[in-house]
Amino acid sequence: MGTLLTVSIALLAGLLMTRVFKPLKLPAVTAYLIAGVLIGPYCLGAFGIENLGFTSHSAVEALSLISDVALGFIAFSIGSEFKMDELKKIGKQAFVIGIFQALVATLFVDLALLAVHMIMPDKLTVPQLLTLGAIATATAPAATLMVVRQYKAKGPLTDLLLPIVALDDAVGLIVFAISFGIAKSLVVGQIDMVSIIVNPLVEIVCSLGLGAVMGWVLTQLEKLFNSNTNRLNLTIAFVFITVALSMMEFTIGAVHISFSSLLVCMMLGTVFCNICPLSEDLMERADKWTSPLFALFFVISGAELELGVFADFAIVAIGIVYIIFRSLGKYLGSAISAKATKCSPEICKYLGITLLPQAGVALGMCTIAAASLPGGQGDLIRNITLFAVLIYELLGPLFTRMALTAAGDIKPMSDEVKNRRQTKLNQAKLGAEK
Repeated sequence: MGTLLTVSIALLAGLLMTRVFKPLKLPAVTAYLIAGVLIGPYCLGAFGIENLGFTSHSAVEALSLISDVALGFIAFSIGSEFKMDELKKIGKQAFVIGIFQALVATLFVDLALLAVHMIMPDKLTVPQLLTLGAIATATAPAATLMVVRQYKAKGPLTDLLLPIVALDDAVGLIVFAISFGIAKSLVVGQIDMVSIIVNPLVEIVCSLGLGAVMGWVLTQLEKLFNSNTNRLNLTIAFVFITVALSMMEFTIGAVHISFSSLLVCMMLGTVFCNICPLSEDLMERADKWTSPLFALFFVISGAELELGVFADFAIVAIGIVYIIFRSLGKYLGSAISAKATKCSPEICKYLGITLLPQAGVALGMCTIAAASLPGGQGDLIRNITLFAVLIYELLGPLFTRMALTAAGDIKPMSDEVKNRRQTKLNQAKLGAEK
């Protein structure tokens, strides 16, 4: 009963918070995150009332399965946007911009934190700054997708944004593996080329391969059913199976084989939407089913945010430098590469702003760093990343909405739609009075 009650309260708190924030016109993602903070260990949970909030971070971690499944569906939804006819038009632009902006963000953070290291060598080491620079590549696909869905964003910027966010995961894996491999070598004094080069490439290839196979199998099995309800059930089951399979890890010789659940599920969605003729209708039905799951995911994400990082001045100072220079890197990298690939002025101006949100992938990277770097060096990386995620997750969705609106991808509600909604609301009130 306890877990079910906690989940119910988390979902209800998120939904009610969207009503509280509606007059401020903030994205629903921000409302969900703040709801999570309020029922998390630092607010309601601090009173120790079991099942009415998250009393500890271990209580939040107990619901990690929900987050894993939600991220799988988010990646599946993003992958379904990669239709071949559209990729032929924007594929080159997305590829160039996706790689360039990630590398520029890493370069900016590395150089800025190197200056901090020179000023405060006892607070920040070279291995730590290299790792943080690699983490800067990652962009959160979940927040971006939720904003796009909530406001029904549609246009050139949105079409380019989703493939770039997906590509970020692959680029981030490679950059992190190389930078973190160098960081570990500096600490232990030994270079491991397999960990730096081979393992990340194997992970990307295996993830894309597994996702492609699962997408093909799903499409073949869809042919066995005539009911769209059964097809939807099969699709949902396959996303669950794919998320589970992506958790596999094993070693062959010196090579460690693992999978990125985001890449696997993105490829599942990509193959499915390109070879299954019924994919568009099924995706629309799946979007309705996953809506409460996504809301719950962001409430849990809000409860995971570490407010305790504000207590350390050094972490706050380094975190502010990280946030400023990562943001500059994302923005300038996107603007320069977008202009070089002849994108429209709106894309050049606003694309970088939509790439600021950061969460799941970055947290995964900092967890690896915290567990692998000796001497407690990983703890500083984890705390700075948590500080940055806290800021990015609360403000990133708002900036994304503003950028998409300014670019014209989010259209203001027409007077006709407003009048129709008001008429329905008035009719409902009259019916209630009778």
